[in-house]
Amino acid sequence: MATTHNNVSRSTKLGMEERDAAIEALKSKELDILVVGGGIVGTGAALDAVTRGLSTGLLEARDWASGTSSRSSKLVHGGIRYLEQLDFRLVREALIERGLLLQRIAPHLVKPVRFLYPLNKPVFERLYIGAGMLLYDLFSWSGGRPPGVPHHRHLSKRQVLTSIPSLKSDAFVGGLTYYDAQVDDARYVSSLARTASAYGAHVASRVRVEGFVKVGQRVVGVKAHDLQTDERFEIRAKQVVNATGVWTDDTQSMVGERGQFKVRASKGIHLVVPRDRFQSNMGLLLRTEKSVLFVIPWGRHWLIGTTDTDWHLDKAHPAATAADIDYLLDHVNTILAVPLTREDVEGVYAGLRPLLAGESEQTSKLSREHLVAHSVPGLVVIAGGKWTTYRVMAKDAIDAAVDALDGKIPASATENIALLGAEGYQAAWNKRGKIARAFGVHTARIEHLLNRYGVLTDELLDLIKEDPTLAEALPGADDYIGAEVVYAASHEGALHLDDVLARRTRISIEAWDRGVSAAPVAAKLMGGVLGWDEERIEKEVSYYLKRVAAERASQEQPNDEAADRVRLEAPDIVPGA
Repeated sequence: MATTHNNVSRSTKLGMEERDAAIEALKSKELDILVVGGGIVGTGAALDAVTRGLSTGLLEARDWASGTSSRSSKLVHGGIRYLEQLDFRLVREALIERGLLLQRIAPHLVKPVRFLYPLNKPVFERLYIGAGMLLYDLFSWSGGRPPGVPHHRHLSKRQVLTSIPSLKSDAFVGGLTYYDAQVDDARYVSSLARTASAYGAHVASRVRVEGFVKVGQRVVGVKAHDLQTDERFEIRAKQVVNATGVWTDDTQSMVGERGQFKVRASKGIHLVVPRDRFQSNMGLLLRTEKSVLFVIPWGRHWLIGTTDTDWHLDKAHPAATAADIDYLLDHVNTILAVPLTREDVEGVYAGLRPLLAGESEQTSKLSREHLVAHSVPGLVVIAGGKWTTYRVMAKDAIDAAVDALDGKIPASATENIALLGAEGYQAAWNKRGKIARAFGVHTARIEHLLNRYGVLTDELLDLIKEDPTLAEALPGADDYIGAEVVYAASHEGALHLDDVLARRTRISIEAWDRGVSAAPVAAKLMGGVLGWDEERIEKEVSYYLKRVAAERASQEQPNDEAADRVRLEAPDIVPGA
């Protein structure tokens, strides 16, 4: 499929051919902007730069969103707890961005979600929390448009029990409900990378930056290593943007200069529990002694999180411990009539927040603000921040880079640029029944596809038309079909089995067996697109199964050091594999 931007026809695919073409372009010309880091901020920065008319490159050492950006609470939110810290500017900014993502930029991926805040004290707490939620509602209007979600409401004890019959009746005296939004974070990032590519950015995953090219003290490019082919080459750029999140300090150290600020990693883990383990028509926001705990509706599951602890070990594969899991279960069980146990947990994932280091030793009190710095000539660093405010962070980073470029560069345009699949989504949603009948697919399946691919669902339906077997669900993962695996490899830049099972789909955390039974089928489907032989298919499955086994074993360990050691027993995909 092709789309037209500025009278130039470009493919919306991000497959192997497009990756090869991008790498050739990166090797052959000097770019205006090269972004290092394919998480939410890096991909956002690439889209921001290319839509200003700048020649743009984007590199990611592993897969899109394979670090922090795929392991969040999956919330697009203002951060209601930051009101208590009087961080009004951050909350207001995040709520404006929430409205943009919900209504304009990605309505197919970002959806409203309702939460209950249970009250323990009848009068003061209701007034105090209610005032905060009123402020939350007011801030969400301050972008000059409706917020895209309903306002908060007060509920009596009886109304709370009607909505959530599974709560302990003596654990609360009433409640307040409010709305935020949620997103499949990994899918959003891969869509963002693909959108940047469609606008003309040269984007490539599995390309690791191993050093900077300098002339005197000025950074003029990077030394790159293509992990797919094991080829090394240089890429020249007028400005390089370091958007590597928790790896910021590591990337900065390659310059030979000390960065202007340091980033600390804070580990947060989440549990995935089947939706039928307790009855509720909304999520929960609970206070803990350290922070807050979310119970978030997630399709046929609940997400329960999160923790907040310092992490000094392997950044690529943070590991959840038995103590982390028990901490979350203990806290959520304070309010549930029937307690959850370890046997109810079908998935666990751990991620690292890139927090700007400050004087506080508690990571929960470190800043969620972001900072941009021109640490050395030719190199812009962006760090800190929240997933929700990625677009503002990306804009600020490219603004800083543009300041050092010659000529008049247009301002950021991303406030008005929708992701691929967004334009026409509502119309497609309204005729989902007709689409289902036309292709002989259940309406629920069309809804699932529309909420993951938007109007690009047509491209998956075309695959099914050519091969009806692709409409079949993957073993052990009924929510996902074969066409999604083929499409991930042909259109979405998935290069390895792990990319599909952990990020293009969420099988690795949603399936009871964490994708073990789906792996051989998915690998064969991917192999058909990417030209894998039987040996390569078996190798991909073997890597994935070892990852699952190592994650399961790490989650039985008592502390971070033991969990990290066990998790790292699973090998990473090696160069040339």
